Amino acid sequence: MSTAITPLLVAVIGAGAAGLVTARELRREGHEVVVFERGNQIGGTWVYNPDVESDPLGLDPNRNVIHSSLYASLRTNLPRECMGFRDYPFRKRDEKGRDSRRFPSHREVLMYLQDFAADFGIGELVRLETEVVLVELGEGGKWRVKSRPLKSKNECVDEIYDAVVICNGHHVQPRNAHIPGINAWRGKQMHSHNYRTPKPFQDQVVVIIGGAASAADISREIATVAKEVHIADRSIKEDKLGKVPGHDNIWLHSKIESVHGSTVVFQDGKALSADFIVHCTGYKYDFPFLETKGAVTVDDNRVGPLYQHVFPPELAPWLSFVGLPWMVAPFPVFERQSKWIAGTLSNRIALPSKQKMTEDIQAFYSSLEASGTPKRYTHKMSDLQWDYDNWISDQCGLPAIEEWRVQMYNATSKNRVLRPESYRDEWDDADLALQAQQDFAQYLIH
Repeated sequence: MSTAITPLLVAVIGAGAAGLVTARELRREGHEVVVFERGNQIGGTWVYNPDVESDPLGLDPNRNVIHSSLYASLRTNLPRECMGFRDYPFRKRDEKGRDSRRFPSHREVLMYLQDFAADFGIGELVRLETEVVLVELGEGGKWRVKSRPLKSKNECVDEIYDAVVICNGHHVQPRNAHIPGINAWRGKQMHSHNYRTPKPFQDQVVVIIGGAASAADISREIATVAKEVHIADRSIKEDKLGKVPGHDNIWLHSKIESVHGSTVVFQDGKALSADFIVHCTGYKYDFPFLETKGAVTVDDNRVGPLYQHVFPPELAPWLSFVGLPWMVAPFPVFERQSKWIAGTLSNRIALPSKQKMTEDIQAFYSSLEASGTPKRYTHKMSDLQWDYDNWISDQCGLPAIEEWRVQMYNATSKNRVLRPESYRDEWDDADLALQAQQDFAQYLIH
């Protein structure tokens, strides 16, 4: 005889891709869901905002915080087949106003999320323009959630929930590079969070710090108007230093050693006079509303202790996080994490004991330390993501991640290195795209 599931009242913080799929999974399990969203529409980081913050480096705590980090020209760096949720594929739509390219614009991703929310009736669960001020453990193991409607002059709303799932994204609080001498720097600086178009860089000498996707895209775009673009990449191999092939005004350098006045000195001994430094150096996890009395902390960008990047042992399953892993195909990770959370809250899926979860976390942290992995890379997955996805799939009784999805992700990574300028429009994995379409047709039948 199956046990009846007791419906819980669950607060979900954030209505981006992670919050939307979490709301769907919780409701599928029969729970009652309220989604809190600070912005004026769903979509989270995929909502483009042409405005930038008053502090271009994002250091001033009193600045006007803009949630999105999108730049106007951004296109996905993964093909759409790879990106979508398993049972709601990111298929191309040929209607007017849609972008049918394999690597579409940010607007198309937002429209996909809007379609998802509409088709699953998630919009009715979302409180827009509502800021969560406090999440804390209340009496009897319940959670107190204090929120404030941004447009009303009313006082905060205080409510009690059975559980809270945090899906507030991690592309809002900039991490800036530490550079000796930067306080006396005479030029301008910004973090890529506040980059929108190349216009401010006309005829400038620009130094870009970073070696990831945003640094690659932004440096090429700025080079169309700037006098010179110099990329400082701490992980660059020596044989790649110097002028970038196919470009007259882009150079690759090692890490910045220091700055003096308007001069930038690199570790490889080169020095140059620059007008602008752009930090494409990632983001910090930030939960200013969360009060756990030390049960969850952020230390050098490690959110912990968390069992499998999701559950704090002290507070599981009543507090959980979706979307902390990075360098992943994000939507499939969100989908699996949220199914796991929803199933544990229904008592349908069992978590290990608090002690076992704690031991697992300690073993994980020890393995990172033994391999010399910095704390700030705790949630970086890369090639480990598939084992992680499959491990969670096992907990939930789901099929493993599709082989074509893994191969497509890897083929795109290789193609990005081979054709950095054109990988979004030239590729060699049409056979994998066909396999994906065949699978999608099956999913939609079921």
